[in-house]
Amino acid sequence: MGKPPIRVAFIVSHAIQYYCPLYQRLAKRADIAIKVFFTWHSGATQVKDVAFGIPLKWDIPLTEGYDFEVVPNVSSDQGTHHFWGLNNPTLVDRVSAWQPDVVHVTGWAWCSHLLAMRAFHKRGIPVLFRGDSNLIRRTQHGPAWWAKRALLSRVFAWPTLFLVVGKANWAYYEAFGVRPDRLLLCPHSIDVNRFAELHEVLEEEARRWRQQLGITPDRRVLLFAGKFLPNKRPLELMRAIRASSDRQLLLVIVGSGKLDAEVKAIANADPDRFRVLPFQNQSRMPVVYRLGDLFVLPSGGPGETWGLAVNEALACGRPVLISDDVGCAADVVDSSCGRVFSWAEPSSLAENLHDMTRDLPSLVKMRGPATKRAWCFDIQRTEAILMSSLSHFPKRSGASSSI
Repeated sequence: MGKPPIRVAFIVSHAIQYYCPLYQRLAKRADIAIKVFFTWHSGATQVKDVAFGIPLKWDIPLTEGYDFEVVPNVSSDQGTHHFWGLNNPTLVDRVSAWQPDVVHVTGWAWCSHLLAMRAFHKRGIPVLFRGDSNLIRRTQHGPAWWAKRALLSRVFAWPTLFLVVGKANWAYYEAFGVRPDRLLLCPHSIDVNRFAELHEVLEEEARRWRQQLGITPDRRVLLFAGKFLPNKRPLELMRAIRASSDRQLLLVIVGSGKLDAEVKAIANADPDRFRVLPFQNQSRMPVVYRLGDLFVLPSGGPGETWGLAVNEALACGRPVLISDDVGCAADVVDSSCGRVFSWAEPSSLAENLHDMTRDLPSLVKMRGPATKRAWCFDIQRTEAILMSSLSHFPKRSGASSSI
């Protein structure tokens, strides 16, 4: 008989479109048994998304192919937007009853996740921690900083190993005193194939959509897709385009959020420069990214911990222009697939927009390298690194080998 599979319990708030493909891949393996414990919801019904400002239910299968359980949440205001939004008194008991050899926790900033990390640490069960926080644009001095450092230095003593998503995330853990030997680089990733497959079919569908939007083939089209929030800087991007003397530039802006009225006001004032589309669900995104010749993510300030839309745009063969405040900037974007501009330099966004869009054929040539770059951050890589990390943790004696 072969070696029994190592049992890994995943604790995560809800069915997240970026993570579920990993669970589905792991569930097919014979050397690991997994169960996912959702502390908010499984995505089976519509849930109000505070940032988008609308009820959402993803339209791709996120809970098929693996074992999961929705743990009862007693919070009066459920969600990931505040500490008490994930309050699951039975979480530790339910996970323990499944007899895991390792517990994987995603995010610490909620009551239940914090208590679970401490509980399993005290019980001697290895804890893998995955988060994507960074210190970009965050103050690292003063009483508030030192209080946070004291708290997190204690919290970060509980995980056995940190799965680090990128350079900015690595620097974050080091700032809180986590030793390098407890850090393992395991980059954020997506299911690249979902965006890259059927490429020509999707390109043709995008061409038809552009025609329906009244966009002529000679226009150089920028795309912003995401939440209309201040830290995403959609208004600043729109103003930069309005200030440009290049009348061939056009921005397709897709999404919703608290800045919805302001976005539409700017677009209505200059309808030749903008097309505003409502929120698009997951199945539509491989076409959405192909509406543009260049994807722009101008986020500024704290909050853009990674920017997985950048990975998705690259997978669709679209070069990118992003700010240096985006968490993935130091890891994902190189000269083959895009550029990074600096918010510290007031003219940087406009200059890079001009340089990248003045020659459409050059942008088109970057499409192949963009997709190639995306494959460096495919979900298969995350799977391989995670499985490698588990080799450090032997199966607990007495733990059940059955699922």
